[in-house]
Amino acid sequence: MTALIRYQAALLLRSQRWLAPVLLYAVFLAVGVRSGQPVLDSLGYAAAALLPVTAWLVQLCATQEPPAARTVAAVAGQPKVHLASLLTAVGCAGLLGTAATAIVLLISDPANADHTVRVPLLPAGLAGLLAAACCALLGAAVGALCTRPVLHRRGWSIAATALTALLSLVTSGSPAKYAVTGLVTGSLTGAVHIPVLPLICAAAVAAAVGTVVCRLTSLRG
Repeated sequence: MTALIRYQAALLLRSQRWLAPVLLYAVFLAVGVRSGQPVLDSLGYAAAALLPVTAWLVQLCATQEPPAARTVAAVAGQPKVHLASLLTAVGCAGLLGTAATAIVLLISDPANADHTVRVPLLPAGLAGLLAAACCALLGAAVGALCTRPVLHRRGWSIAATALTALLSLVTSGSPAKYAVTGLVTGSLTGAVHIPVLPLICAAAVAAAVGTVVCRLTSLRG
């Protein structure tokens, strides 16, 4: 599996297809995160923006191999190859989320929304990392469901990804919404809510979706 992940990561790096989602995330942060803003609000925004970006990365990794290379790689086991592409995208998203969290902690004001209550940076950073992980995992599930082997047509894939990513951020009961809302509402009082339960739920959803789509690769390619 390690060799397959390295192979997928090398394909992604050499193709430079990662530039578009990374630049999109940078634009999200440039627009929504400012120096001196309350730290929990900025952490929530950075985590939420990671969900659609991760879904995009998953789609890129799942479709980046040329047909001939995909056939050769399938000799190692097609479900494993697809799983490696998903893990590569999640790893890339994890790096983005970690970097964004660090930047937010450096430039934000460690205070609540009206700058009257001090917010401890260490718990805030932990909450931000877990919220980012939650959004990345759910974004990975969205991307995996909206690309091959489930959807093969690019137009339908893009439309379904955009709609499902939006619903994952606004629908009640969504782990991503719960994690982000916990940060934003906590900013009103200065309380830090560690999103452990949303992270567990997001991990369970991502694992279930990953299992299903990897098995489907043997049937639909």
